[in-house]
Amino acid sequence: MSSILGSALLCVFPLMMIYAALSDLFTMTISNHVSLILMGAFLIIAPFSGLGLELILIHIATAFGVLVIGMGLFAAGWIGGGDVKLAASSVLWLGLGLLADYLIYAALLGGAFALLVLIFRAQPMIPLLYRYEWATKLHSGTKNIPYGVALGLAALILYPETDWIKTLLIA
Repeated sequence: MSSILGSALLCVFPLMMIYAALSDLFTMTISNHVSLILMGAFLIIAPFSGLGLELILIHIATAFGVLVIGMGLFAAGWIGGGDVKLAASSVLWLGLGLLADYLIYAALLGGAFALLVLIFRAQPMIPLLYRYEWATKLHSGTKNIPYGVALGLAALILYPETDWIKTLLIA
């Protein structure tokens, strides 16, 4: 793989994480396109990254496990469907070795962000913010918290720690 193509593909993950986080914050939705792009880019990059077939399959199995467990959490009403798909496609890139770290970071960042949103909701809305639909929706006091923000930040923090990213950047 050419270094230009490899570098461009390596940017897909962080750009999609940023897009997903902002999209969830501003619209309370995460597009299915984010997960599809992440899966497609992973499948293109992984064979050229130094990961062996066995490790690629472990990444896929780990992501599938997160998806299945996440679907259960979604069915229970504890997490949004977009969050489930984002978590699974993030873990596809991060792998089993960073799964625990990802879940811990996402939980801590999600808790901190939820606390900030609750504080924001407890205060009177700043008049300037009324012109922004996303701000009024966030302030409205609904139970929904855009958890994609925490998932995206956790993934971005761990992305440089993946073995295959280190391999590609050194090569």
